[in-house]
Amino acid sequence: MDSFEFNKIAAAILTTALVFIGIKEIGNVIYHVDKPKKSAYKIEGVEQTTTGQVAEKKVEASLAPITPLLASASIDAGAKVFKKCAACHSIDKGGANKIGPGLWGIVNKKVGAAEGFKYSAALSGYGKNWTFEELNGFLHKPMKYIKGTKMGFAGLKKDSDRANVIAYMNSKSDSPAPLK
Repeated sequence: MDSFEFNKIAAAILTTALVFIGIKEIGNVIYHVDKPKKSAYKIEGVEQTTTGQVAEKKVEASLAPITPLLASASIDAGAKVFKKCAACHSIDKGGANKIGPGLWGIVNKKVGAAEGFKYSAALSGYGKNWTFEELNGFLHKPMKYIKGTKMGFAGLKKDSDRANVIAYMNSKSDSPAPLK
């Protein structure tokens, strides 16, 4: 077999492949199908959730409840862990806002409501209070817990660290909430 025969065979294979690809693309252009916005079939017992709610539920499901850990939490250990936060946040009464808002009396306060601080739309529109469980989820992974937050902190992985920091932040208030 000479090289001319080999070139004819290679050209025939390449041409066939290009024809199949071309037919497929032409078919996609002619018969373009849009995905429906609403499902055609309703499944009973399934609730509609937004993407943010699904992400929040996944984060909540993976975390152990913080309330039992707060009973044995150490305020002194929380002060040590809080040093990671002190670069951006003030915890002192009347402390100025830094890169992040001042955190004096933050427990049970409305999310995104500190005076004089410009919050992201995600935090200012969150609409909940900073309960122990909310703080637990947020301190675990802030950017996953409330999508769109400007807080660039990776989070505290250890349950004990989060419990200690929450106990410390709770102690920095005129009227600390009881650690149940």
